[in-house]
Amino acid sequence: MSLLRGLRELLSPGPKVAVHIVIRGRIGPGWLDVDERLRVPEGTTLGGLLDIADARGIPLRDAIDKSPHLKHTLMLNGERCPVADNLGRTIADGDELYLLAPLAGG
Repeated sequence: MSLLRGLRELLSPGPKVAVHIVIRGRIGPGWLDVDERLRVPEGTTLGGLLDIADARGIPLRDAIDKSPHLKHTLMLNGERCPVADNLGRTIADGDELYLLAPLAGG
């Protein structure tokens, strides 16, 4: 997180909740390895989190768009959380969101 972004979050009004975002694997044409903690306004939904992450340079929405099967395998606190079914779900303090691309080999 940049110093400027951190200062903006500290100075912005209203309560915040922290969410941990992890994106790993080959997604689209390249490999993603994201491990970010993000503070968002209290009451933020999963849909809002996608917007905030996008605005802050965290490629969560991009990863879902490049690998559409991932929108069905998003994990929130260790449970499957299909994106379309949960856009209105409110993010709580301490939530962990994982987007892990499947691996194959032989």
